Amino acid sequence: MGLMIITVLFIFIVVFVGGLSFLIPQMVWDYEKLMPYECGFDPFGSARLPFSLRFFLVAILFLLFDLEIALLLPLPWSLQAGSPLFAVGLAVGVLVFLSLGLVYEWVQGGLEWAE
Repeated sequence: MGLMIITVLFIFIVVFVGGLSFLIPQMVWDYEKLMPYECGFDPFGSARLPFSLRFFLVAILFLLFDLEIALLLPLPWSLQAGSPLFAVGLAVGVLVFLSLGLVYEWVQGGLEWAE
């Protein structure tokens, strides 16, 4: 019974605060607040220029290969478990899989900046 009251109270508080956040703010758009900030200077050009997808590709590749650290982080603890050879085999498998992905991206030209 107590848990149900607390849950209903929390849901009420979330809905109430969420509703207030839509009712309270002033919706007065100022020209200066809508302009992009460039270190105090007036903008030189449009801030909506097309962005190269190569930067996104490199960022995604960085995140993909950065997961290697997260996957290998528990390795020291797994070495203390029943079969350290199995843990080392899994770690080597992850490293080989990521290395093959890196070689594939390199061969496809995904790591080249200039075309």
